[in-house]
Amino acid sequence: MNARFLLACLFIVFNAVAPCFADVAPRPNILLILADDLGYSDLGCFGGEIETPNLDSLASNGVRLTHFYTTGRCCPSRAALLTGHYPHRVGLGHMAGNDLGQPGYRGRVDDGAMTLAETLSNGGYRTFMAGKWHLGTADPTKHGFEEFYGTLVSAKRFFDSDHLIRLPEIRTRRRYSKDSYYATDAVTDHALDFLEATRDTPDKPFFLYLAYNAPHFPLQAPQHLINKYAQRYSEGWDNLRAERLQRMKEMRIVPYDTNLSARSRWTNYGETKSGTNPAWNTLPISRQKDLARRMAIYAAMVDRMDQQIGRVLRSLKDHHEFKNTLIIFTSDNGACFEWDPYGFDVKSSNQNILHEGQDLEQMGSRDTFHSLGSGWANACNTPWRLYKHFNHEGGIASPAIIHWPSQPTITPGSFHTTPAHLIDIYPTVLSVTKSQYQGNQQLPGINIFRTFNSNHPQRMLCFEHQGNRAIRNGKWKLVALDDGPWELYDLHTDRTESSNLAAEYPGKIDDLNAKWEKWASENHVTPLPQDLKVNYLKPD
Repeated sequence: MNARFLLACLFIVFNAVAPCFADVAPRPNILLILADDLGYSDLGCFGGEIETPNLDSLASNGVRLTHFYTTGRCCPSRAALLTGHYPHRVGLGHMAGNDLGQPGYRGRVDDGAMTLAETLSNGGYRTFMAGKWHLGTADPTKHGFEEFYGTLVSAKRFFDSDHLIRLPEIRTRRRYSKDSYYATDAVTDHALDFLEATRDTPDKPFFLYLAYNAPHFPLQAPQHLINKYAQRYSEGWDNLRAERLQRMKEMRIVPYDTNLSARSRWTNYGETKSGTNPAWNTLPISRQKDLARRMAIYAAMVDRMDQQIGRVLRSLKDHHEFKNTLIIFTSDNGACFEWDPYGFDVKSSNQNILHEGQDLEQMGSRDTFHSLGSGWANACNTPWRLYKHFNHEGGIASPAIIHWPSQPTITPGSFHTTPAHLIDIYPTVLSVTKSQYQGNQQLPGINIFRTFNSNHPQRMLCFEHQGNRAIRNGKWKLVALDDGPWELYDLHTDRTESSNLAAEYPGKIDDLNAKWEKWASENHVTPLPQDLKVNYLKPD
């Protein structure tokens, strides 16, 4: 066979198969961003007044999931996200490090649970994590991540570089001066380092789990950003709730006939006091100033987180990776009420201090420690009832955004109302990355992209935390406080859970209760008796 004939044959074969290769898109990079204790309406793109232009841009060019659910608490939500299972099923139905002696509440994720990072790593992805781990185990690099920078526990300090660690331990740490360190920025610095490392292996896509501590307490932020919001919240939480709801209606986040829920109830740590969030205009001026400052710090933390997300997005764009990166953003639960309308300032005893005069200016700085309190948390979760810890909408409904320019099923700026859950992220990522799950038990979630049409199946989602429990099945939601009876709501007409229909539909309660009991039995869910409850309510 002469050379000219051979070349001609090769040319014909190449032109025949080349279109096939051209039609095969490269597997997408995955950027999973998780905020910590962010309220449903805090972001600008969900009706908030806090400046979040980078997340707003993702929303306007992606899809907003307006019925996205979590578990109501930091640790269980992270377990559900990374394992694809309901948290009790993998041993973390309560708090990391708090073993309550029951299979669903062992205080750590089971060793046999296959994390998303492990699955993607086995499938050829580079895998990195920056931020908050909080799964009760000591080393994310033993769970599929190549590199880690962050905290293994909960957020405790934002200006202290010793609070966050670098793994594997042999890695050289970045060095920060005392005056230049802020945890949200440092988490982003390392995320950018990890992205840079992936560029040494351009043939391999990456998975970056970016789990910010913000805006979890302690409320600490750079002074200039606190000053930016210093006057914004002086009119209080009642005005803020009304303003946010109006914007949410105009943006189509909620239906225009949505009513604002009543001010939510609260119970303090140890359950020695309880009540209803007071009307803002009943508070003394000194208390209003203290509380307005707390919300200003919180807003500054959210603002700063958005700025840092912008740094990551710019890096992806600068390196032509943005178009083929699936970005998912959400929060681990609703805003945090711990533990009363005034918040607390002393972690060891959960005591409140009224700050006045010069002390107001120091709030949010390095040596202070504040929480937001239930009044502002109620506003951050506008228009829903209750907050983190609970299974009413204020605890488990979170803002969620999916952005992926290469995905034709996403209509830029659209809204998706099919219920989705943290357990759905794992199977969604499996599908788009063409990865094989090798866990021992079938994943309960679904591929979110398959629900982006009008023919989606009716979802049933179940919840339990600290004895608070719920089931959503289609338009119906059955929900209860830890010491209360079932309440029944039609979420198509009353998502603010204001009109309890339990007395009118006893048969519906029986049906949904039976479904919840079956789910509980299958997932090691055993709401705890009262004698364990004080230990059970430990804050994170």
